[in-house]
Amino acid sequence: MVCVLISACAGQTTQPPVAPSIRASTQTLPALAYAVLPTATQKPKKYSPITPVPTATQTPTVLPITALSGMPERDPANWKAWPVIPEDIDASLQRVYERGLELGNDPRAFSLFGDCQARPADFFGVFETDLELVESLSPELREAVAHFQGSFRRESPTAQDATTPGSLLWIQWHRGEYGCTFAETPVECELRIQRPAFVIIQIGTHFESRNAEYLRRVILQLMDAGVVPILATKADNREKDERINRDMAMLAAEYDLPLWNFWAALSDLPDRGLYTMKGREGQGPVYLNEQATIRHRMTGLEALNAVWRAVTENKK
Repeated sequence: MVCVLISACAGQTTQPPVAPSIRASTQTLPALAYAVLPTATQKPKKYSPITPVPTATQTPTVLPITALSGMPERDPANWKAWPVIPEDIDASLQRVYERGLELGNDPRAFSLFGDCQARPADFFGVFETDLELVESLSPELREAVAHFQGSFRRESPTAQDATTPGSLLWIQWHRGEYGCTFAETPVECELRIQRPAFVIIQIGTHFESRNAEYLRRVILQLMDAGVVPILATKADNREKDERINRDMAMLAAEYDLPLWNFWAALSDLPDRGLYTMKGREGQGPVYLNEQATIRHRMTGLEALNAVWRAVTENKK
């Protein structure tokens, strides 16, 4: 991981954790402060559904992606051309969702894994506070808002200033707040207290050298818990080579997961809807202006709605 990351959001100065094995600083945190993280020698495993594969007499409610290679829209190298709202949601995710219901997940709950731009005040909170906005939505989106009431405005240990994939696996990141204990990671805490059926993962402005490695662990933990992950690209390119969004597309293809391509939603805006905050010039253009913020919450809601309907079509 990088050793120092400057928060792109005001209000906190807590720094993300740095894995002990690659920590450049001489300062050492207690060994128990870290969850057991995958080693560099471990190969990512292809997720296998816990529940049985449907029999020939069953008809999938969505079209599965039968081949990752050879399909340009699912080629990670071509991630910029992927649709903003995920399409052709893989049928295996319905089985993940159903397994989650058996385990006690709440079909009316979702969670956000992200940094300050995923917190309620800047993202989804208005869907529970602005009645006029909700009434202006299409009937389908109004139904989604009503279905997930209670999830849009809540603060969580997994959506905080400067969150990285590594910090989601660090038992001290939540500081013992949000009802969490120091015996659990933010991910474990959120799964326990929220019991979400879906999780939107939009992390990467505060990047680490092992981003993809940590994200694989998070993704597998969610799917083993019967939670449907929705991956997302980000608006900025703070890392200079767009590897964070490319990695998100790679993981979406690797695990047959839906990708909310927020990056593509901003292509027509001047400066991609980003600006540099006064006094934080060193961070560069990472903040969303008003127009980009509106697109952020609206396309995020549309992505959640699309995945929810795809995996629950015959369950409502």
